[in-house]
Amino acid sequence: MSLRRVALILFFQLAFSSTAVWAVETGAMSAPAMQDDERIAAASSAAPTATPASPDTVPWWRDAASLIGLAPDPRPGETAEPAPGRPPQATDYVIGSGDQLGISVWRDENLTRTVVVLPDGKISFPLVGELVAGGKTVAQLKQELEGKLTRFVSDVGLTVEVKQSNSMIVYIIGRVNAPGRQSMVASTNVLQALAMAGGLNPFARKSEVKVFRQQGAKTSVFSFDYTDVSEGRHLETNIELQRGDVVIVP
Repeated sequence: MSLRRVALILFFQLAFSSTAVWAVETGAMSAPAMQDDERIAAASSAAPTATPASPDTVPWWRDAASLIGLAPDPRPGETAEPAPGRPPQATDYVIGSGDQLGISVWRDENLTRTVVVLPDGKISFPLVGELVAGGKTVAQLKQELEGKLTRFVSDVGLTVEVKQSNSMIVYIIGRVNAPGRQSMVASTNVLQALAMAGGLNPFARKSEVKVFRQQGAKTSVFSFDYTDVSEGRHLETNIELQRGDVVIVP
C-alpha cells in the first residue's frame, strides 16, 4: 500500500471519529433538562416530520471514500445482470455503400446479376436504370424494383439478397494493439470492438475512451470507461456501435 493511500485512510478515519464525537457532545450539551410537566407538554405537541433524504443524495464522505477504494461506488449504474425482459435489439439490415447485392428475376438470366452499391448509395439495373439502394432495407429495395419492373415483366419473381456486407465498418484509433478499421459481421458493442482491435495497450487511458458518431450534420460523443465496464459497472455506456462510428482510445 502506498504512503499516499495510508495517509488518506488515516485522514478519513480521524475525520469520521471527530465528527462522531462532536455530534455526541453537541447533542448532550444542547438538550436542556425538562420538568415532568414540560415533558408532558412536549409529548402532546405535534412534532414536525423530517423530510427524508433523496435516495440520489450521497454523503460527501461516502463519495470521497469511494474514490480511494474505501467504499463501494455510491452510483454503480447498471450492474452486470441487466434487468430481465429487455427486448432484443434486432432490426432489419440497412443497405450501405460498398455492399454487394444479388438481384435475380425468376426464369430470366438477363435480369440476374450482382451489383455493388456505389458511394452515393445508387445501383444500376437493366430496364430500371439507376435507383437509390443505400439507406433502404432489402424488403424496401425489392418492393421498389418490383414496382418498376412490372411495366416490362408480367410475372416478376424477384429476389434480392445481400451477398457481401462491406459497409458495416467502424474505426478504432489510438492506444490499441491493432488500430484501424474493423468490419462488423454482427451486432457489436464498444467492449467487443476493442477486443477486435487487439485490446488496449499498457499506456492507454482506460477511463477516457470516446465514441464519435456522425448523425447528419451533428456529431455525438459517448464516453466509455473500460475499467468500470470490465468490472460489471455502468454497463449502459457499453453501447452498440453503428456503421461509421469512430472509437478513440487516448
